[in-house]
Amino acid sequence: MTDIILYAFGVMYTPGPVNAIGLNNGIQKQSSLFGFFAGVAVAMFVLFFSVALIGEQVMNDSLLKGASAIGSLYILWLAYKIFRSQAGEQPAVQARRLTFRDGLLIQLLNPKGITVALPVATVQFPAAGISGITLLLWCLGLAVFAFGAPWSYFVFGRLLGNHINQARYLNAINKVMALFLVFVAVGMGMGMASFLH
Repeated sequence: MTDIILYAFGVMYTPGPVNAIGLNNGIQKQSSLFGFFAGVAVAMFVLFFSVALIGEQVMNDSLLKGASAIGSLYILWLAYKIFRSQAGEQPAVQARRLTFRDGLLIQLLNPKGITVALPVATVQFPAAGISGITLLLWCLGLAVFAFGAPWSYFVFGRLLGNHINQARYLNAINKVMALFLVFVAVGMGMGMASFLH
C-alpha cells in the first residue's frame, strides 16, 4: 500500500498544469485559492472513485497507452508555453479569481490527473485488495493529497514571490519549471510504457 502513496504523491506533487497555476498565483501574490484547490481535490476523488468502480470493465491497454500519450503531449506543450513565456505575462485563466468550478474542470480534463488515477484505481487498488468502504477512504485520502499539491506550490510561490522583483529571475523560474515539466512528460510516457509491458 505504500507504493500507492508514493506513486500518487510523486505524480501529484511534480510540476503539472494545476501546480504551475498554483505556483504562478503565489508568485503573483494572488489571494488564497482555497475554492480552486478544493475543486482539484474533488475532481481527483471523482477520478479515483469512478475509475476504480468502472475502470476494470472498460479499461484496456490501448486506452491506457492513449491516455499516457495524450497526457505526455499535453505536458510537453505546457512546458513549451512556460519556457517561452516572459515575466509579467499571465495566462487568460488567471484574468479573474480562480474558483471551485475552475479547479474541478481543470483537473477533470487534466491528462496528468487521469494518468494518476488510471494505474492506481485499475491496478494498485485491486492488487492491494482495496474495495468497499476502504476504497472510499483511500479515494478521500488521495483527494487530500490532491488538495495539498497546488496549495504547496502556491505557498512556495508566495514565499518566492516576496523575494523576487526582477523579471529576469521570474523568467529563469519559468525555464526551470518548463524543464521539470519535460522530465515529467518523458517519465510519464516511459513509466506507462513499462507499466503496460
